[in-house]
Amino acid sequence: MLWKLEHGGRTSWLYGTIHVNKLEWMMPGPRTIRALMGVDRLALELNLLDPAVLQALTEGLRARKGAPPLPPALQQRLDRQLQAACMPEALAPLRPEAQLVTLLTMVGRHQGLDPQLGVDLVLAGAAHAQGKPVIGLETPETQLRELVSDDPAEVQRSVDSGLRQLERADAPQQLARLVQAWADGDVRQLERYPQWCNCLNTAEERADYARLIDGRNPGMARAVAEQLRAGHTLFVAVGAMHLVGPQGLPALLAAQGFDVQPVAWGSRTPGGAAGTSGVKKAPAQ
Repeated sequence: MLWKLEHGGRTSWLYGTIHVNKLEWMMPGPRTIRALMGVDRLALELNLLDPAVLQALTEGLRARKGAPPLPPALQQRLDRQLQAACMPEALAPLRPEAQLVTLLTMVGRHQGLDPQLGVDLVLAGAAHAQGKPVIGLETPETQLRELVSDDPAEVQRSVDSGLRQLERADAPQQLARLVQAWADGDVRQLERYPQWCNCLNTAEERADYARLIDGRNPGMARAVAEQLRAGHTLFVAVGAMHLVGPQGLPALLAAQGFDVQPVAWGSRTPGGAAGTSGVKKAPAQ
């Protein structure tokens, strides 16, 4: 899940991450690390190494005092999932939508998929150890707008949608399939995720997905372009779903005139990092 990004004779990279992972896949390969070492700075969706960013995100996900409770039947369904995950006390301080997001990342634990093994934090630690600045392409407020709401009806709809995903018997297998597609670098499989995930079955769910993924991509692409035009080289590491399809970051940046090429699996550049021999420029969509 690596793209080479050329601008003004300088090389940057786009790298697709996954927010849950297996222990044996936690560490990026040597060529990916060399690519990170060769740039000025690391760009993530959010810089969670910044205490102010972490505090803002934490506060935004915290349950609101005086917020209307969920309808009893919906709360009972949520409580069952919290009990099944052995996390009723740990997640109680969070908004209901935040509880659901956390539970959804944990459905693969019995298959060795753990949200604490996400690649993003590994890369942030590596950049910090190299003395490289870590920047965020988004703000906590941007992400919170997509994750939580103060509208009781919207909260109920979001919780019900998340619970229907959790309550499906194949939820762990679907998450495992997504992670395996990432591990295989299977862009085509990831592009088809809305068709096979069985999680976008209503117009509202499809609209939520489009807003959460494609809707955020233009803002991140603008942030990347600003950094590149300012003369910086970047290793951009964002969720893999933000890099695929005609509205993914590679396509959006190519449309702005940047030279973007997917890295061929197993190829090398003379400098040792993964290369792009024989791969066509990403289309400007």
